Amino acid sequence: MDGMPPLVDQHSHGAVHGELGLGGFEAHLAAAAGAAGPAPPGTSFFDSRTGLALRRWCPPLLGLDPHCSPVRYLARRRELGAYRAGQLLLRGAGIGTFLLETGEPNALTSAAELAGAADGSAHEVVRLEPLAEQVADTSGSADSFTAYLAEALYAAARGAIAFACSVPFCEGSPPGLAEVRRAAGQWLRSRRPGGRLDDPVLARHLLWSALAAGLPVQLHCADPLRLSRFLRATAGLGCDLVLLPDPWHHRQAARLAGAFPHVYADVGPHPGETLREAPFGKLLFSSGARGPAELYVVAARSFSQAMERLMSDWVADGWCRRADARRIASLVGAGTARRVYRLDAPAG
Repeated sequence: MDGMPPLVDQHSHGAVHGELGLGGFEAHLAAAAGAAGPAPPGTSFFDSRTGLALRRWCPPLLGLDPHCSPVRYLARRRELGAYRAGQLLLRGAGIGTFLLETGEPNALTSAAELAGAADGSAHEVVRLEPLAEQVADTSGSADSFTAYLAEALYAAARGAIAFACSVPFCEGSPPGLAEVRRAAGQWLRSRRPGGRLDDPVLARHLLWSALAAGLPVQLHCADPLRLSRFLRATAGLGCDLVLLPDPWHHRQAARLAGAFPHVYADVGPHPGETLREAPFGKLLFSSGARGPAELYVVAARSFSQAMERLMSDWVADGWCRRADARRIASLVGAGTARRVYRLDAPAG
């Protein structure tokens, strides 16, 4: 949309290093589509909505015609080299600021590497579960675990822009100290080094502890309605919460964002649905990209196109003026994220 500032991508995981052949690229497209395995024989994940969008928007950024064949596209990618191709794609995506979830071991770009390749800025969103698992690997008792975890959260908060965690359900109050110590002792005795955090009491303690840091917290939630009691209980604590639901629950998340002053929600792939459910300043764009830089391009261009179409319809129907439409699109695409994550606050 004309006049829209560079997007703020509030949630992604980074881009891959190195070359990708057809098989590797297909695997990333499958993951982006939520598929559990390869495409059926004789088919391709390039023949999907993401695949079509990729073939529409990405080839011109690498000097090719739109909709060129996947083989030709990947050959051009190899000609340029992985790093140069990634630069061209990320710099052509229309994203100026990236909020990158960190903590899980992977072979993807760091925040600094992503910012350099995109010629933009990037900030770390620290995932809470891996942080607790790292603390557990060096803790010999429940008391040391709780003490070291508090120190780790404090240290992480000094360099992070936000926290993130997976929350299938959370009660409206933090667990008591005795309950936490008991759960920590049982978990430490039963886990092996590197074991995942799977205790609900400790997960609840971790989340409530993170709230005390004052940073925004991103909540990955399959069904956000299950968090209603938690959202109600955290009102007034001075910590903003951002709902990142499964794809089919974006409307429910938007309704919750509209109901609670401190709650925000990902706008999702269909802005026309979520913008009907919440004030415009409560919704934020994200790509959710993990892997090929092309996924950043697809998400950003798809969002911008959807907003352009929606705002044009609203202007044509007399709902708002063109200036209002630009302001709404800018809020969802960048302005709200800049406010919630304090991106314009002085460093220090």
